[in-house]
Amino acid sequence: MKKFVMAALGGTVAGVLATIQIAGPLVAQEAAETDAAIYEQLDLFGDIFERIRAQYVEEVSTEDLVTAAINGMLTSLDPHSGFLSAQDFEDMRVQTRGEFGGLGIEVTQEEGFIKVIAPMDGTPAYKAGILAGDFITHVNGESVLGLMLDEAVDRMRGPIGSEIIITVVREGTPEPFDVSIIRDTITLTAVRGRVVGDTMVLRITTFNDQTTSGMVEELRKGLEELGGIENLNGLVLDLRNNPGGLLNEAITVSDAFLEKGEIVSTRGREPGSGERYNAEPGDLVQGRPIVVLINGGSASASEIVAGALQDHRRAIVVGTKSFGKGSVQTLIPLRGDGAMRLTTARYYTPSGRSIQALGIAPDIVVNQPPPPPADALAEAEAAGAAARERSEADLRGAIDNDSMTEEEKRLYQEELARAEESAKLRDEDYQLAYAIDIITGLTVIAPARP
Repeated sequence: MKKFVMAALGGTVAGVLATIQIAGPLVAQEAAETDAAIYEQLDLFGDIFERIRAQYVEEVSTEDLVTAAINGMLTSLDPHSGFLSAQDFEDMRVQTRGEFGGLGIEVTQEEGFIKVIAPMDGTPAYKAGILAGDFITHVNGESVLGLMLDEAVDRMRGPIGSEIIITVVREGTPEPFDVSIIRDTITLTAVRGRVVGDTMVLRITTFNDQTTSGMVEELRKGLEELGGIENLNGLVLDLRNNPGGLLNEAITVSDAFLEKGEIVSTRGREPGSGERYNAEPGDLVQGRPIVVLINGGSASASEIVAGALQDHRRAIVVGTKSFGKGSVQTLIPLRGDGAMRLTTARYYTPSGRSIQALGIAPDIVVNQPPPPPADALAEAEAAGAAARERSEADLRGAIDNDSMTEEEKRLYQEELARAEESAKLRDEDYQLAYAIDIITGLTVIAPARP
């Protein structure tokens, strides 16, 4: 049997070699034909370029024509490839450092219009009520249909303090509507932390070069407030409306909660051209439960973190399906201080799932209900206060509870206050309250730590 296998293998190898020897001239001929076709297309391009310069109704800048041709070639590939002028390239580098001017929205292009990936926390667009998934159809009354993404973004830029009116189409809203926004300097705080009960909440708004260090610092402050990690019952990583950013920051944030294993891999066009990134030992919260919050505005680097923690069963992912940007863009500097942004690979989660166009599906789907009108909320609070249930303790002359010490009663009252705080949070942020409830539930049933 072994001889048969070896012989069959030898026959296959010999056949391949014979084919290569015979096909050699054919391959060379095909390559020559391909090169000839390329030169013909370039000649066609040169002919069109010269005719535009010579015969177009108005004189056109040669630089503008070349830039438009390059940008058109790149943007025809996918929504994320494109040409960056020297100014655009510098703006991008400034954004990764955490401060820039504008509206405060991350956008892409879809069906010819500008689609909002996510508004950034605390920015003019966020305060004006712009939501992930909104389509921007007009800027100051002028349609953006047919404009390249960078051209549309340029129209939304302007002096700090100036007004811009954008027309928005929103799913579930029958008519387009205008939104007035005052441009401002966007200073991004990459991470904000707070303690809710015994749970640490880390809100990560972007992945810039401050994200990992900011996360570590906010966690340190929270543990100090709690009196040490032994008093921490779990962590909520809030990645909602986080449009992504730097790959290396997504990797280090994921690594902060994983002891081992793959975090993410990339695969390009050529076999073997991809890379794998693995976690190193060390978990900042020492194995305590983690809930990751995502929504349709969570993209790119956010999806890498959510996917890594989900695949390793290190976290429960809660919310709604993420955006689905699973492609890698490489910035290639060009002559003249500009750059080319080219899609060169796809991201894959540790289990081998591609994020591209699918996104991360949460383990538990939790929709965020729209906030009620302010007057309705005030009425509900007033009605709730008026209808507060009376208990035995409210009755005149009620006898004391003799099964608890004063210290035990104090602890009981503190636990009750935390539960009421959590209930109040449901009205403010239902998804976050749901995440904290999961942490609390897991803590109740978890074995005591030494």
